[in-house]
Amino acid sequence: MLKIDTHQHFWQFDKMRHAWIKEDMKVVQKDFLPADLAPLLNNAGINACITVQADETEAENDFMLALAKENDFIKGVIGWLDFFDPQVSERLAYYSQFDLMKGFRFILQNKQPRDLLMSDKFIRGIKALGAYDLVYEILIFSDQIPYATALVKQFPKQRFVLNHLAKPKIKAGEVENWKKDISALAKHENVYCKVSGMVTEADWTNWKPLDFEPYIDVAFNAFGADRVLFGSDWPVSNLAANYQKVNEIVSHYVINLSQLEQENFWGKNAVKCYQL
Repeated sequence: MLKIDTHQHFWQFDKMRHAWIKEDMKVVQKDFLPADLAPLLNNAGINACITVQADETEAENDFMLALAKENDFIKGVIGWLDFFDPQVSERLAYYSQFDLMKGFRFILQNKQPRDLLMSDKFIRGIKALGAYDLVYEILIFSDQIPYATALVKQFPKQRFVLNHLAKPKIKAGEVENWKKDISALAKHENVYCKVSGMVTEADWTNWKPLDFEPYIDVAFNAFGADRVLFGSDWPVSNLAANYQKVNEIVSHYVINLSQLEQENFWGKNAVKCYQL
């Protein structure tokens, strides 16, 4: 069975450039490169990965593309662009020449105002993306889901991928409001959802596998087994769990699905979404 990790990061740690890696995140305050990930993928039986930006610069795109060119198991790159930049069309045109560039994201989770993704400038940037048949990855907190739903409704032909289930409050056990908003978003069939980033939304030191089942249930019920993707969020996930444990959480869940549903979740959905 083809298995693809659709969400992981690489970096050469720099305290200034990676200022989002705070002092309580010392375990990831070091370099993480393909040579570190390859054995973890192999041990988990995962064939390939999609690497996602961790730094908000175009230099990050060049860094990831170079790594992907050198390491065959990296099948795609999700880069960064400033979608508020009046020149975003020109930058999209430039990066579209690279077959390994599969899409982009702009980090919105910590931005103000909370409905920033509904601003005219941002919508103009998403519209520009449509000319290049690339994915847009949505990185938001759960309070922003209704705005994301309004956005994707405007672009029914654009492929969107929701990162990390929109970061539900797993540590607090909050499900219902998030479930309602996620279900509304999932009605738009141009949106995929990564089952990723869960362990870092839980209690880092005291989580239990059962903590995640209500959230995975919602994702599969809302999006269906043909629009969900596996993502480890390695190495950020190391804050709460090693690669094997992250893999085990979802493996234990999907083992009860049909063979086709498992194949879709682990790999076929990613091939379709990212046109691998």
